[in-house]
Amino acid sequence: MYTFQLTQESLLIALFIFLIRLISTSLDTLRLIFTLRSNKIWVWLLGFINSLIWLLTIAIVLSDTKNLLNVVVYAAGFATGNVTGMWLESKLAIGFAEIRVISSQWGAAIIDVLRENDYAVTEIPARGKDGMVSVITCSVKRKQIQQIEELVREVDEKAFITTEDVVAVRRGILRGK
Repeated sequence: MYTFQLTQESLLIALFIFLIRLISTSLDTLRLIFTLRSNKIWVWLLGFINSLIWLLTIAIVLSDTKNLLNVVVYAAGFATGNVTGMWLESKLAIGFAEIRVISSQWGAAIIDVLRENDYAVTEIPARGKDGMVSVITCSVKRKQIQQIEELVREVDEKAFITTEDVVAVRRGILRGK
C-alpha cells in the first residue's frame, strides 16, 4: 500500500530527490546535445557524473517505494530537468548554425549589411512562387543568430529566416563579432 508522508524529514528527502533528479536530467540533456555535436570529452564527463547521480538518487527512491511522494518528485525532477537542460543549452549556444534568408526584393541590401558587420555570406539566386528571390546563407556561431536576425529584419521585415544546427567539418571563413 502506498503512503503519502508529509513529515519534515520526508519533505526534505523529497526536495533532495527533486533537486538531484533535476540536476541529473539537465546534465543528461546537455550530454545528449554534446553527443550530437561530437564533443567526446564533455559527453564522457557528463555521462560519468550523471550515472553517479542517478545511482545515488534511485537508491534513495527505492529505499522507500511505498512513499508516493518520493516517486512523484522523482518524476517531476526528471520532467523539470529536461526543460532546464534545454534552457541551459540555449543560453550556452555551443556550436554552429546555418542561417538561410529568403528575400524577394532586398537580397543585395541584406548581403551588404551582413558583410558590413563582418559576416561571410553566400547568395544563391532562386525562383520562388512569385518570381526571382535571393537565398542568402551564412554559417555562424549559434550565439550570433539573434544579431543576424535583427540585422536582416532592419532591411527586410518580411524576409523568411531559418536556422539549422550544423557540425563544422573544416572551418572556412567564420567571421563576425
